[in-house]
Amino acid sequence: MELIISSVSGEPIYEQIKDQIRAAVLSGELAAGEALPSLRKLAKELRISVLTVTRAYNELADEGIVENIQGKGTFVMSQGTELMKRRARTRIQRIFDETCTAAKAADIPLLDLMAMLEASYKDQS
Repeated sequence: MELIISSVSGEPIYEQIKDQIRAAVLSGELAAGEALPSLRKLAKELRISVLTVTRAYNELADEGIVENIQGKGTFVMSQGTELMKRRARTRIQRIFDETCTAAKAADIPLLDLMAMLEASYKDQS
């Protein structure tokens, strides 16, 4: 797994790290039980503070995606992928609800809305 950090994106570096690790877990690039790079190693590779990596790892642990094991490192939790998928489904459902409300208010037919969704989905591939 290679992390790419941008200092000009406006997004905090620890958030960039979290987002990329979360995406790697969801995609299967990082498997359950797999170790993440050590705090010092990742900080050195990215040329950032160990505290920044620590914050990212701790917040991922708080979310149930990884587990910090004292003296051993940080590992992807087995239920992390399922937890993330459930959270993603909940977030997507909220977005769908808002979208449907807006579509009805704009008098956009369901078939047109579905076509818009399909086009957006295909654009992401």
